[in-house]
Amino acid sequence: MDGSTDAWLPDASGEVLLVTASAFLRSEVERIVAAAGGRLRVAVDAAEGGRHWDGASAVLVGSDIRELPPRRRAPAVLVGLDGEGDSLWHLAAALGAERVAVLPDAAAWLADHLSRSRSPGPGGLVLGVTGGCGGAGATTAAIWIAQAAAGMGARVLLVDGDPWGGGLELAIAAEDYPGLRWPDLSDARGSIDPLQLADSLPVSGGFSFLSWPASREQPDQVATPTAAGVLDAARRGYELVVVDIGRRAEPLKTFAWDCDRIFVVVPAQLKAAVAAVRLLQEFPPVEASVLVRGKPGAAIDGPLLAEAIGLSVVGRVPELRGMAAAVESGKLLDLGRRRSVRRFAGTVLDCLGEELQTGEPA
Repeated sequence: MDGSTDAWLPDASGEVLLVTASAFLRSEVERIVAAAGGRLRVAVDAAEGGRHWDGASAVLVGSDIRELPPRRRAPAVLVGLDGEGDSLWHLAAALGAERVAVLPDAAAWLADHLSRSRSPGPGGLVLGVTGGCGGAGATTAAIWIAQAAAGMGARVLLVDGDPWGGGLELAIAAEDYPGLRWPDLSDARGSIDPLQLADSLPVSGGFSFLSWPASREQPDQVATPTAAGVLDAARRGYELVVVDIGRRAEPLKTFAWDCDRIFVVVPAQLKAAVAAVRLLQEFPPVEASVLVRGKPGAAIDGPLLAEAIGLSVVGRVPELRGMAAAVESGKLLDLGRRRSVRRFAGTVLDCLGEELQTGEPA
């Protein structure tokens, strides 16, 4: 190589732009882009990168970069190294990056991501649901949204993103249903076939689900590249992927960055609003909205909650008699057939508009 990036790479569409002054990051990404069959252009800073930014099929920014060219779209991926810790996610949020790739572990995922970026096909919507505080009811809301979307005819996958949540499958009484659980996918690397994934997952309530097993064994956190590969395959195989993220820092890093939108379930209480504001500081730069939980007429209602948190309220999770017992006995799907629940879920799905493409109802 003669050191001239422009001579090495012809000016053509479909190339990957990497903005970094780090020789080590450059060498790592060069190998990954080559494995993906792509062409790489390297810029040492934002000023140089700005000239090629809009023409690139994907823009990667190294963790040594602290500012972006003005009026340019957000970078596709912030690329960093193992050992940089939480600073990578905070920097990605500040720069507006869509994803984070921690090398070398994420090398296979990044190669697959770049391969698809050159010829993107239609993909489904990934919707995250989390609780603004503990016990907010995010799992309940996620289940009802998935159930309603499936009833509309959409191909839906419900993903359990919290290894410490006890197993989403318990809430829908599906712990004995045959199919893959997260531990079965722990060794998955690189691209996952979406059809094989869909064929391997259990189905309940009209939607597929991927849960942590309801067991007493200590769960092992799924590696971020593995989770990203699963969600990429899910996006290609389903029209809607609903992720019950959980509130811990690790699930937020692992799953929230792959979501197109996030709904935060917040009880109509001041303490819950304060907790939700703190949680938002850990969010990636994606559109977020509030689902308020509580009866109409609460002291802190929708408008006050929206003002306190700084996000719009798009729906109200209904408070139903017997909800706690339904959670314990796995009968949330039965409650999901009630008119008030269907009205809530329909309102949430309506706000997605054209982002959610559905088939014909069954």
